[in-house]
Amino acid sequence: MPSQIQSPASMSPLVPSDSIGFVGLGAMGGAIARNLATAGWTMRVFDLNGPAIDRTTAAGAAAASSAKDAVTGSAVVFSSLPTPELVEKFWAEQAPNLASGSIAVDLSTIDPATSRRISDMIAASTSASFVACTVGKTPAHAEKGEIPAFVGGSTADIERLAPLLKVLSNDVYDMGSVEGATIFKLVSNLVGMSNLAILAEGYVLARRAGIPADRFTEALRTTGGWSVQADLRLDWMVADDLAPRFAVDMAAKDLRLSVNAAAEWHVPTPVAAASLAAFTTASASGHGALDAAAIVEPLDPRRVARGERDES
Repeated sequence: MPSQIQSPASMSPLVPSDSIGFVGLGAMGGAIARNLATAGWTMRVFDLNGPAIDRTTAAGAAAASSAKDAVTGSAVVFSSLPTPELVEKFWAEQAPNLASGSIAVDLSTIDPATSRRISDMIAASTSASFVACTVGKTPAHAEKGEIPAFVGGSTADIERLAPLLKVLSNDVYDMGSVEGATIFKLVSNLVGMSNLAILAEGYVLARRAGIPADRFTEALRTTGGWSVQADLRLDWMVADDLAPRFAVDMAAKDLRLSVNAAAEWHVPTPVAAASLAAFTTASASGHGALDAAAIVEPLDPRRVARGERDES
């Protein structure tokens, strides 16, 4: 049976003294958890990576001894995990430990079908509820609460979460359902990573023509070819700064989920499918753990072989 914390008062909007469980302290999850802990929310956190826990407890959270310990008795439980399979497995195992009247909130980038199964499973087997809450931008933005949040669930749950969401995010959008929240994040990444794929091709083509990298950046900024991805990643691409902020393999995973979800809904996505192929090529070429900007690496093997990433 779920743990019992329910009382009439517990249905009112959350306050910082309400216990928050948080499982999954990777790049984005850890940044969100640290932001909440710094803002004074009562947090119990867990991750399989010890240093990730240490970074979050340094911000004011308490370390849970296990995932079950983080879940049990919490008014809200966040999950932030890398794949749909891990998210579904986590909630199948931990749903029985959810407190009565608590809210399970998944921050992960997963497909709509998985999110719906989790929501239905929690509703059918517990007295808790489920909200999908996907997020945008980068871990650096998340650390400061400067990220958009795309939520889906019951109106009552979203209203109850409002004080917490205002700390987590500077822009909250109710997407109408768990499917809406999850597909919107996939669509956002579909558009963003497809922009990045074509940006990499354009950059290599311009360099082959002898256009200096700084001139290319300066001129492109004045045209319709500029994008958020150019603003974020073109300088990294030029400088060969491929430290992982959002890895090639994660981009490929999100594009795969996007294309698969579109196929299930009979929506053609030929450009996204081509972008998926480009990221898969980058991964197969050994760049999967690098930042998504590394999609440029396989496009000009002669340049890479000569060690001339920045010189034509």
